[in-house]
Amino acid sequence: MEVFIKIAQFFLSLSILVILHELGHFIFAKLFHTRVEKFYLFFNPWFSLFKFKKGETEYGMGWLPLGGYVKISGMIDESMDREQMKKTPEPWEFRSKPAWQRLLIMLGGVLVNFVLALVIYVMVLYVWGEEYLPVENVKYGILVDSVGNEMGLQTGDYIVSVDDEKVDNFFHIIPDIVLNERKTIQVERDGKLLNLEIPYRVIPDLIKGKGDIHPRFPFHPFVINGYTTNSPAKAAGVQVGDTLISVDGQEFMYYDIFQDYLENRDKDSTVHLLLKRNGTFHQVTLSFNEDKKIGIERDLSHIFEFKHLRYGFLESVPAGIKKGFKTLSDYLKQFKLIFSPGTKAYESVGGFITIGNIFPGTWEWRSFWTMTAFLSIILAFMNILPIPALDGGHVMFLLYEVVTGRKPGDKFLEYAQITGMIILLALLIFANGNDIIKLFK
Repeated sequence: MEVFIKIAQFFLSLSILVILHELGHFIFAKLFHTRVEKFYLFFNPWFSLFKFKKGETEYGMGWLPLGGYVKISGMIDESMDREQMKKTPEPWEFRSKPAWQRLLIMLGGVLVNFVLALVIYVMVLYVWGEEYLPVENVKYGILVDSVGNEMGLQTGDYIVSVDDEKVDNFFHIIPDIVLNERKTIQVERDGKLLNLEIPYRVIPDLIKGKGDIHPRFPFHPFVINGYTTNSPAKAAGVQVGDTLISVDGQEFMYYDIFQDYLENRDKDSTVHLLLKRNGTFHQVTLSFNEDKKIGIERDLSHIFEFKHLRYGFLESVPAGIKKGFKTLSDYLKQFKLIFSPGTKAYESVGGFITIGNIFPGTWEWRSFWTMTAFLSIILAFMNILPIPALDGGHVMFLLYEVVTGRKPGDKFLEYAQITGMIILLALLIFANGNDIIKLFK
């Protein structure tokens, strides 16, 4: 069910973004009295799922969900309509319009996507506000793995700052280290302030999601609020609402110590739980499942104090715009990392599976719109890259025409379009190939 919900969110988000992106081209084309022959959501090689014609434009939906397109008369695009380009230019064609009008037509989709992202961020902040975990509220210290240990961190440390600058949001620490090339991290350990150097060798692991820093959870109170699949605890009679007191007669201060204890037990051994239920104590004995788990979930909602920011409408507008530009800035930094071989960020480039997985497994509108705004910024940025076949490629040639006063030849534009489509296909194969490789790791 989770997979279906992720797929549904991905396709709904993609459809909204593609339609509005192409609408940006469409609006500017119509504004300058340029004929639009087709307006399609998704591509339609060989056949369309449905189509209808209104006025001079055919509207439809293709079957190949790799984007969408508007076919503008007199323009060399992915349709590769060579026959039309051999004819004498007509006044309503793209090639007959002044360079500045053609430039705006090509920028229309990118402009709409970026403005859309800003509008969504404003809406999300106005309706739901913001919620985050302040660093100072991580009151039990941090939990780190071997990569964190390479950074000099230890479980139980309290993070104070990064490069002597305070980071307000706990979950922004790792992105801040990676994107802003931080060199040091300051922590409190046993009452002493330590300055730790961040070794460059850990950056590839941080980009891949390894070495993440988590808040450390206490063991008590351990209130059970659900079960995992194939739960031995449920089969043994453990009930939702029970409080777990001890395991095999041992009480634990922190949840990670409890996890380590179970991990070090023999898979075939039995586990004795002491539970408190309605004021009375109960003993339950059970065995591990095939994943060496006892199959319980706990209520963590009361452990940490999150900070909630609420915005009035007038406050949400500048805050949403600021969030949109910050998101674009961070994405530019991520994109830059791809071309830094030492970071191995190119290994983390993903395709449709990666994009689909950024959506949660349950339908929650706040997350959906936040992810849609993020994807809208990505779509705007990727489309403005100076690659032939993308909007940015057309813009690049139009800027050349504006500066030099000379228009590139149709044959050159045709070959550039083919080259760009080959580049895009190669990138598509690379990104989705990475997704497939990750599935088998």
